[in-house]
Amino acid sequence: MSETRYTEDHEWLRLDEAGEVALGITDYAQQQLGDIVFVELPEAGATISEGGEVAVVESVKAAGEVKAPLSGEVTAVNERLVDEPELVNHDPQGEGWFFKMTLEDEAALGEYMDEDAYQEFIKDL
Repeated sequence: MSETRYTEDHEWLRLDEAGEVALGITDYAQQQLGDIVFVELPEAGATISEGGEVAVVESVKAAGEVKAPLSGEVTAVNERLVDEPELVNHDPQGEGWFFKMTLEDEAALGEYMDEDAYQEFIKDL
């Protein structure tokens, strides 16, 4: 399995062998949100820019936007989330992925935390 990286905004990024990065929110994030009832995703083919809003997550507690941690092009979206947004609660770092993308700069992934650093980061939150 490819290495997973984490942002301070509680998103995970996983580069696969084909050079695509899957993105979703972490288990910590879904716990903070509570029961997720809606996910709005970008369209395949969309060009996204680092820092721009790329998805919206709504739960019974709150709504929040997901910002793009990297720039690139969306290659696939998880259509299952349209009818089954609860997948984000049940398997946030597996079946609850949001979208896949190709990156403008693959090396930029290295700027984000690995698993150990992320666990240390959330320990004090």
